[in-house]
Amino acid sequence: MSRIGKQPIPVPAGVEVSIETEVVRVAGPRGSLEERKSRDIAVEQSDGELLVTRPTDRGEHRALHGLTRSLIANMVQGVTEGFEKRLEIQGVGYRAALRGKDIELQVGYSHTVSVKAPDGIEFEVPVPTQIVVRGNSKQVVGETAARIRKVRPPEPYKGKGIRYAGEYVARKVGKRA
Repeated sequence: MSRIGKQPIPVPAGVEVSIETEVVRVAGPRGSLEERKSRDIAVEQSDGELLVTRPTDRGEHRALHGLTRSLIANMVQGVTEGFEKRLEIQGVGYRAALRGKDIELQVGYSHTVSVKAPDGIEFEVPVPTQIVVRGNSKQVVGETAARIRKVRPPEPYKGKGIRYAGEYVARKVGKRA
């Protein structure tokens, strides 16, 4: 039995969940999210929690069981608390600035690189070398942070570039004289 799939999902007060045959919708104080699910996987709501069950122990049902539970749990957390990813910029003269809702990066190119904020995502730049990506959807937050990191990934010789907060970059020695 799936250890993740059999755990109940607590639904806090103020969060509404509507379950249809192929779609689960979650609405809360921070907004609403929806996710498609397999027809085979059943989701029941009872006394403040959701329970995800599967019909058989076949491989495809086992694979979808924990996935569906994780996606719904992430939606519930997203509409109550939200998600955030932090990025650090390292390098002389490398910095970020907020321009309206979008973010402009100066990371060693001859031009500034502008990254547009998708719907439901907000950027924050507490200091010029840090970026905070916030939103309700865990998937969109992670994808947006990865797109920003891809502009200038950290290089192994000097460590310059954009990295996730706390990310370890394996350093190389370089040429030896």
